[in-house]
Order: sequence, then C-alpha cells, then structure tokens
Amino acid sequence: MSMFRFPRFTACFTARLAAGVALITAPAAAQTVQLRFDASVASGPITGRAFFFIARTDRSEPRQQASSSRGSEPFFGVDVEGLRPGDVATIDGSTLGFPVASLKQLPAGEYFVRGMILPYTKFARADGHTIWAHMDAWEGQRFNNAPGSLVSAVQKLRIDPATNPVISLSLTKVLPPVASLTDSPWVKRFTMTSKKVSAFWNHEMPLGAVVLLPKGYEQNTTKRYPVVYTVGHFSERAPFGFTFDGCDTPETAQAKAARLVRSAREPGCEFQQAWTAGKVPEFIAVFIQHPTPFYDDSYVLNSANNGPYGDAITQELIPEIDRRYRTIPSSYARTLTGGSTGGWDVLALQVHYPDVFGGAWSLYPDQLDFRNYQFGNVYADSNAFVMNERSWLPREVPSSRSPEGMTELTMREENTAELVIATKGRSAGQWDGWQAAWAPVGADGYPKSLWDKRTGVIDKSVAEAMRTNGYDLRDYVERNWPTIGPRLVGKLHVAVGDMDNYFLNLGVYRFETFLESTKEPGKGPYYAGKFDYGRPLKPHGWQPWSNQELLRIMDEQVKRNAPRP
Repeated sequence: MSMFRFPRFTACFTARLAAGVALITAPAAAQTVQLRFDASVASGPITGRAFFFIARTDRSEPRQQASSSRGSEPFFGVDVEGLRPGDVATIDGSTLGFPVASLKQLPAGEYFVRGMILPYTKFARADGHTIWAHMDAWEGQRFNNAPGSLVSAVQKLRIDPATNPVISLSLTKVLPPVASLTDSPWVKRFTMTSKKVSAFWNHEMPLGAVVLLPKGYEQNTTKRYPVVYTVGHFSERAPFGFTFDGCDTPETAQAKAARLVRSAREPGCEFQQAWTAGKVPEFIAVFIQHPTPFYDDSYVLNSANNGPYGDAITQELIPEIDRRYRTIPSSYARTLTGGSTGGWDVLALQVHYPDVFGGAWSLYPDQLDFRNYQFGNVYADSNAFVMNERSWLPREVPSSRSPEGMTELTMREENTAELVIATKGRSAGQWDGWQAAWAPVGADGYPKSLWDKRTGVIDKSVAEAMRTNGYDLRDYVERNWPTIGPRLVGKLHVAVGDMDNYFLNLGVYRFETFLESTKEPGKGPYYAGKFDYGRPLKPHGWQPWSNQELLRIMDEQVKRNAPRP
C-alpha cells in the first residue's frame, strides 16, 4: 500500500468523478495542446506517455501537484509511439484526465502549465513477450519525477479555447538523474545486478540495500550480528527513519501527544540517538530495494509479470548481504518488519520462505485475504467500482476513508487517475502495482486486468489465478498449513488500526480467524503468534510500539530460537 497518497483537498472548485465524467460547469469547446521536442533534446524515436499538467497556484510546479489523490490538480495523459524530433503529441478534448475528466470540462482561466514526455524502455522478455514500460531509474517509479523525462518550461497562461484554441509547448529540458544520498560510518548502500531477474527481462535489473550498522561494528571485528530486514516502498533513506536531521529541534510535549494518538513510532532522530548510544539491541538493519518496471516494489515473490523476485531476494540479495557484512547467516537471526506494502511483503516472505526467516512483524499490511481486496470481494463481486449495482440505489465502492469513516476517494476515481498516468497497467499506482505482482500475463504481454479500468467489471479468472498462485496469503497459509505450519510457529505477528484508511484491517481479521483456528483439535500446530489492534479510530500507519521496543521484542525472539551451545 502506498504511503504517499495525498490528503483530501478543498478549494475554489470540487471535481467529482461519476462514471469517469467530472461534473464541472465549463466551456463546450476543448483546448488543444501540442507537445514537441527537437533533436538537441532527444534524438528519438520515443515511445512513452505524454502529459499536460495544470495548476492554479505556483506553490510547487504543476507536475508536482499531480497525483492519484483527491488533492490532485488536473493532468492529462496520452500514449506516444515512435515520436521523433519535430513530431507532435496532441492532447485534446478526447484525452482522459484527472480529476477533471476532459479538457472540455476545464473552466477557462489563468493556469500554470507544463508538458512532459515519459520515455519507456523496450523489453524483449524471456517469456516471449515484448513490452514497453518505464525502467525505474532509482527514483521509485514516480511518473512525474522520472529521470530522462522531457519537460517544457513552466508557464503561466490563459486556457480558453475561444481565444487560444491551440497551446504549443516545446520540451526543452531532460530531467536529471536522481542524486544519491551519501554514505556515513553508520549507513552504507550498495546495488547489485540480479542475474535471475535480468534473465527474465533480458535487461540489466538491479537490487539494492541500505544498511544501518550497529554501535561498535567497526571496532568489534570478529562479532557477528542478527539482521532485521525492513521492507516497503522504495527509498534510499536508512531503516527505521534513522537520521541526524532535526535533532536540534526536539519533539515538543504537544507534538508527542498528537503523534501517540496515531502511532507509538518515534521520530527518526530519537531512534538515531538510541541506536548510536547503544541503547537498543545490536542488529544490522537492512532496507531492501527492488523496484520493477511496473511498481516501486516487487511484492517480493516470484511473479509472471515482474519476474522471479522472491528467488532473487532470498538467493541473491540476502547471500550478498551475508558476504559483505558480518551477519549471523542463519534463519533464526533474520527478522522482518514493514508497514503497508512492506507489511504484506514481510508476511509473504515469511510464509513462502519459512526456513529463510525467523519471524515477521507486519504492520497494517495490504490485503491478506482477497475477499477484502481493500473493501470489495474480488471472488464474489461482479464490479470493483459499484456496490449493489442492480439496485435502484447503487453505491460507489470506497478506496479510502477517514478514521471517522468518511469516504475520501472512490475506487472509480483512483483507477481513473491510474489510467491517466498510463495504459496497460503501467501507472506504477497501487492497483496496477498489485495487478502486476499477482495477475497472470495477458495475451499482449502486459498484466491481465483484474477489472476493466473504465467500467470496474471484474475478471473472475484473474482473481482465481491470483488465489491459485499463492498471493491471497490467508488462503495460501490455510491450504498449506499442514506443511508450513510447523515451520511458522511463533513467527507471525500483525498489527493494524481498527479504522485503517484503506480497510486493511478487514483482511487482517480474516487472517487471524484462520490462525486462531489452528488451536482446534486436528488443525495444529497452533501458530503461537500475536495480533495487535489499535482502538479506537486508529488509522493507516498505526504501530503499537516504538521501533526501539520492536527491536527488543525481536531480540528476545532471536535469543529464544538461537541454537544452544
């Protein structure tokens, strides 16, 4: 689950999508926008996605105000194929946008604008399919920040088809590579090429790690340490928020009280001070990096669309970490933690590779049971966007809510935003990210759609394939408990708020129901783990203990499971 969905937004006008149409009073005519570049910028040809970004203010540049959230400013996107210098990419009234569905609905007025083309890479994969997708450049699949994208200058101009029917924008700049963070005595980074994933994509594919070393690591040259693997959305920052930034402005009592209402997770500077002072158990902490051409996170298992990331992480990346650093290279000394997407990842690694890891602490994980694919049931429902679709009073399915239960974004709205970002499941948005990780390959080589992005109609064959292939973790664990259960005893720990913004608590309840049933006669062994629920009104991001406390809990488990002398 993405941790970067923006907050709700109110301003001069409100855009509400119903059946993909924005209900806004606007001119009947539509603006036409033409984007072009010359050979001094790129030699071409370029296959990718062209965008037109619009913003009413210059609080940040227009492309930085575009997202899949209700707070997004309008943007529009269209595929381009083989575009050469001087060729025109056209965005007009037929081009889909978000949160304004069409330039036809855009009120005339003064706006800040910017054009962009995101180039794709051609992949001739080992499965026989050739596709085009964005090759992550270590930016974490941010479509509006991707290095190598061609952009125009930001301009303030009047959009009004009655007086200025055609806007021409020249793309004169190329976004530069991402600036890497600097290593320190505490934090080290490395990347490596995955032979397994590279063979699948027929293209060099990197894996990476951000490593946080314990106090005394350089001095105690013969000592080995357990490893805690942290997993989640792409980042170059150190695990557990470890930082020296902000230490000159300690958290106020008022700020701490407000934070504790949401989560016990401490600020990164506070964690750093405890870590560097040796006040927490000694671990090597590792954040793993595994972006794909479809998302900023591979979802850590072998995948028909992403490739063999599960094998790559467990058979290539972890052995490389063991080689580079003085780890204890045994399963009892490897623990896992992560939240949201990372929460799903750590449970997936633990249950699919039970002999590699010694325990998972999963926080507010993405859907553990696809009968609650966030909210809807992809096995039983016929439409992902509409509840009671045959009723006289159908309801839009929510995608997110406030802790008080108010809908913030609907499934239709968020999926429309992803469709504006990219076609064929390439948006690197949340729904497309899950689909790429878990769905079969379609006939065209792209992920087979779990549902139609425009209508919401669910393809049950895709849902069943996802379950059969072990991505519905509750179903996988239940079907395989006689085999994997004995190797998972005491290793599964889950925490979630009772009002998770993305309804993720619903899947956690179902997961716990099965695991608690293992205490019944004939269903064992009992899983002997733990579930924690934040109540009342605890949102996405809730955590019951500080990161320092979590390390102490993990340390107890490592010591308990260590071989006896």
